[in-house]
Amino acid sequence: MTVDKRYCMSSFLMYRTLVDTSKQFKNNVFSKIPEVSYRRTGVNTSTELEKVLKERVSQATKDGKAAIALSGGIDSAILAKFMPEGSTAYTFKCVVPGVKVTDETEAAAKYADECGLKHKIVEVYWEDFEKFAPKLMAHRNAPIHSIEVQIYKAALQAKADGFERLIYGESSDSIFGGLSGLMSKDWLIGDFIDRYSYVLPYKVLKDAEMVLAPFRRHEKDGYIDPHEFISTEFFPESVGSYIDASEVADFGVEIPFSHAYLKGDLDYRRVRNGENKYLVREIFNSLYKGFEIPEKMPMPRATNEWLKDWAGPTRPEFYAHCTDGMSGDQKWLVMALEMFLNQIDA
Repeated sequence: MTVDKRYCMSSFLMYRTLVDTSKQFKNNVFSKIPEVSYRRTGVNTSTELEKVLKERVSQATKDGKAAIALSGGIDSAILAKFMPEGSTAYTFKCVVPGVKVTDETEAAAKYADECGLKHKIVEVYWEDFEKFAPKLMAHRNAPIHSIEVQIYKAALQAKADGFERLIYGESSDSIFGGLSGLMSKDWLIGDFIDRYSYVLPYKVLKDAEMVLAPFRRHEKDGYIDPHEFISTEFFPESVGSYIDASEVADFGVEIPFSHAYLKGDLDYRRVRNGENKYLVREIFNSLYKGFEIPEKMPMPRATNEWLKDWAGPTRPEFYAHCTDGMSGDQKWLVMALEMFLNQIDA
């Protein structure tokens, strides 16, 4: 292990994770980055994918100790169809007093009703971030993605209700071509670096480093294949947040889509003609006759509202006003990094 604080800070800002896990923020601070090491099944058709999903849900629910995290999107809706009737579904709802924010509970309730599921709400407040983020960071020994807080809270609620694991629709987008903006064109490597990086380190850190190894691994003739990059680099980072937060709660997690991968090439023509995630869409259309496919939304987190008045970091590693003009999700990454640095210094 090598102490390289500049690398670790920069890597987290760009990728929400440590790309090189042999580097550490500080002596005796060994970051624990979850790995996806289980066997995955290659699929070519929606029929093959549906078989994998059914088998994973059946395995997870056979003892009656699993519930599902149900959003307003098609991924978890598909999995809901495979849940035993009478199962429980939880939907996240971020709460900002006096402000209307993204709310998936109404759409999720329709799927729950269609599938004969009991529907419960997991309300998420800014106070949950203040309460749970330090514990999650202490477990990972690294800063965290904002979704870990609500995954952790959902695990606690489901555990209190007598369940032992939650089933999530995570990974469908990264594996099957669902991130339309990133899939929209053939990317020159420099343009893709600017587009993909969550926060460019040199805009925030006085001592910054561009961590480019993940991009260079996928560069061919000056271009990057976005699906290859996302399904290889983004996929394990995203899944890791679910694994990590559930682990802290001593609770199980099942992510059926993560047990499959797309064999062969993604059909960019279909994706760019408005049919992103086409295998998943085919399954949804076969299971939900008459339902319209909703617009894609990320897991709701009201960072724009919660961090609207945050003045930015004050530690000496950061430039003053570096978060001015940032989105709430970007501000969270900077805030989480500062929180973690304060935590390990303490």
